Amino acid sequence: MPYVKLPVYNLPFIAAAMCLLPLSFSQRHQSYDNRAGVPEWQVDSEFKQDVFTFARVKYTSNRGGGGHGGWGYGRRGGRGGGGWQTDYPDAELNFAYRLQQMTSLKVNPDSTVVELTQPDLFNYPFLYIVEPGRLIFLEEEVTALREYLLNGGFLMVDDFWGDSEYNNFHYEISRVFPEREPVEIPIEHPIFHMVFDLEEKPQVPSAGHAIGARRAGYGTVSNQGPGTEEVHYKAIFDDDGRIMCIICHNTDLGDGWEREGEDEWYFREFAEKKAYPMGINIIFYALTH
Repeated sequence: MPYVKLPVYNLPFIAAAMCLLPLSFSQRHQSYDNRAGVPEWQVDSEFKQDVFTFARVKYTSNRGGGGHGGWGYGRRGGRGGGGWQTDYPDAELNFAYRLQQMTSLKVNPDSTVVELTQPDLFNYPFLYIVEPGRLIFLEEEVTALREYLLNGGFLMVDDFWGDSEYNNFHYEISRVFPEREPVEIPIEHPIFHMVFDLEEKPQVPSAGHAIGARRAGYGTVSNQGPGTEEVHYKAIFDDDGRIMCIICHNTDLGDGWEREGEDEWYFREFAEKKAYPMGINIIFYALTH
């Protein structure tokens, strides 16, 4: 593939509308339509080529996961199975809705699922990988991801917990960048302050774990048990100091997006305060660096 540098967006063009929070909570009951009750909006025909599209990566191997990228069965009868499709599609439906609601960024109401080897990967400046604790990159995916990231692309990795899952992902990403070690991002880094000025690194537990712990009298629990107490945001940088890949470990931002309508306490405590602010900061960094 010829050298293709992804564009960097002009920050004033996508500057956030700063009257952002509080968000409105709207309880959504289980739905099996395509949008699960998430409002839809129209994209101006003049800007169809300029909208942000949330792109989720379908990875084709899953160590111990019983298959090669199959859909599986999730909590919601086929929506949101395990592996690469965890929280799918509700996480990105909700996130896209909030992103267009809370900022002036033009956002596609429909997300997409991509494979790392597809020819049009460079059409998407942002990629999302979820639950990488058992993924295995194929050789052609290693090559494609390295080329994509070195040419201006951005990867967000989310929702994996503990040392074992981290060690697996570290091994796989080291195949992509054997010469670049992930490093912890200090809270002073701009990625924590792009739109929302975060004072601490947000840790978001799964909704079921957090709600269950609260009902059992344990109060507000952010981690998923022993070995997951400390949240990590690590990065792989390019030669110019740009974050190419952000690794969100011991946290589950996607659950904060997906399950925002199930419980108002979880929404207020984790979606509104942590998952959406951090997610939006990451998007704005990805599109402007």
